[in-house]
Amino acid sequence: MKTLILSLLSLYLISLPAQAEEALSVTAQQAHSMVQEQGSELLFIDVRDPVEIMFIGFTDAVDRNIPFKLADRSRFLEDKGRFAMDMNKDFVADVETALAEKGLSKDSLIITMCRSGSTRGKPSAEYLLERGFTNVKYIDHGFQGGGAKEGKKKGMRIVSGWQNEGLPWSMNLDPEKIYRP
Repeated sequence: MKTLILSLLSLYLISLPAQAEEALSVTAQQAHSMVQEQGSELLFIDVRDPVEIMFIGFTDAVDRNIPFKLADRSRFLEDKGRFAMDMNKDFVADVETALAEKGLSKDSLIITMCRSGSTRGKPSAEYLLERGFTNVKYIDHGFQGGGAKEGKKKGMRIVSGWQNEGLPWSMNLDPEKIYRP
């Protein structure tokens, strides 16, 4: 009996990280539905660099663009073939300001979205949770989606994500929502 209880406890503990991961992520369609149904009760932020948004697109469904990381065009990473990305030192303060402007608190639902969901969406959600925000989620596969694993379009971002789910977006940027330091 003791062995059975220990085995069940072990299985439960092993499953906790997966359950926490599932609880943190939402699909683009789920996020869109939440915004439509309870938009005044949540904060939806695009955490991409505004220059990235300018070339990939934007959805007016977000409340605000608050970059989690900003591109530093003075530092090119040769080994990665891209510019360095530095933490936005004002990220938490800007999120707090955006919440206050909507009459919301650190306990209100916050949804973050980046390009793919994994490099800034999830880390920005975790970062906020570590700093006392209690109800944060991120969009799995982000705005542009994930890359196809095979076929002629292998590597192209055509899987899931805001754009690929057919949700509203455009190349027009709302000057009231785009981050400007």
